[in-house]
Amino acid sequence: MAINRRATVAWSGDIKTGKGLISTESGALSEYPYGFAARFEGAKGSNPEELLGAAHAACFTMALSAELAKAGLTAERLETKARVTLDKQDEGWAVTASHLTLEGTVPGTDAATFQRLAETAKANCPLSKVLKADITLEATLK
Repeated sequence: MAINRRATVAWSGDIKTGKGLISTESGALSEYPYGFAARFEGAKGSNPEELLGAAHAACFTMALSAELAKAGLTAERLETKARVTLDKQDEGWAVTASHLTLEGTVPGTDAATFQRLAETAKANCPLSKVLKADITLEATLK
């Protein structure tokens, strides 16, 4: 059974001065601005790498919640930060890494078990599977 999720972007103008709008089927984003300045110059608005990082962190954290449940554990809190690296290469720009930093409070487990379950979640998260970038993880049990 396949599940399809949709997002729509609209773009007007050239690459440097043009403006884009991102909308998601769920309505979480509705014509949210993005563009060159937000992507490369730190201007207000979003960018594809930030959205990819948010999606990867969310996917991984949900996958970890499932791994914890399989082990009979429930997280009090999981917080995942993602840092997506966009590098200029000879053939153009490429996402080369997604670094996940996780802090978790999970009663009833130890650091070794937490790390093992986090690594399993990292490997099995659907977005980790689709990314060809180097995906790294730091997991800390509080």
